[in-house]
Amino acid sequence: MSNFMDRFGEIFAMLMSPLWNHPDRMQKLSRFLMRCFAVMLTIGILVWLSQRPVFALKQIQIEPVAGQTLKHINKSMVKQQVLETVQGNFFSVRLEDVKRGFESMPWVRHANVRRVWPNGLIVSIEEQKPFGTWGGADSHVLINNHGEIFAGRVSEINDDVILVDFRGPEDSGPEVMSLYEKANNWFKPWGAEVVSLALTERYAWHIKLSNGMKVEFGRDEESSDKTLTEERVARLFKYWPQVQEKWANRVDAVDLRYANGFAVHLASASMKKNDVDGKKSELKQ
Repeated sequence: MSNFMDRFGEIFAMLMSPLWNHPDRMQKLSRFLMRCFAVMLTIGILVWLSQRPVFALKQIQIEPVAGQTLKHINKSMVKQQVLETVQGNFFSVRLEDVKRGFESMPWVRHANVRRVWPNGLIVSIEEQKPFGTWGGADSHVLINNHGEIFAGRVSEINDDVILVDFRGPEDSGPEVMSLYEKANNWFKPWGAEVVSLALTERYAWHIKLSNGMKVEFGRDEESSDKTLTEERVARLFKYWPQVQEKWANRVDAVDLRYANGFAVHLASASMKKNDVDGKKSELKQ
């Protein structure tokens, strides 16, 4: 117990004794304080320099990504809008905020932002490529070839761009685009392309082809067999020569929602529908 008390007394005396009685400690403390002062001085100088007007953002260069030209983005208007809303200077500006600001603009799909010394930004923009209308030509909503919906007007697109008419439930753009690609491949033997595709709220869908033919499809999810629709399309092609032989070019619509056959609709008003089951055809008047 006496040894412990002696040791405690030595430590207490060392702590309570004046610092100047220990030159080695004074030197260590002095070096530490000098380092702290140097660091604080350096930080202060850097902060002062970073706030100089020379580093205020004054130049924004907008360029398209490789392989693109900007057709729907007014560069001067966009530059002015960004300069008025961006916060910070060359050092303090948050590039992610600038990126989000650009990507919120119409016709901008992606933006990449980087600094240019001493007071500029370079923004590389991937412009939206319109592939079709969404909800009709007057809806002011377009869809790109990735199935992404964006704001845009048909009047802003060159007349030589042919748009497909798409319709569907909210957030169904990628699925609609997938169905479009499938249907386009299916009907290549007819030399026809899909010009419109509509997906219902119950996820049944129908298309219109460039040859004027309309085709109705059911909902694939009703069956665990994902090849169900493909099988029905194959059946249509198999027996299509028989349909053409009997009604030539009078068929304007085909309904593939039947399990064991398909129905055709004739353009003639006197004959409305014919059922074809692959073995026989029966005219219903």
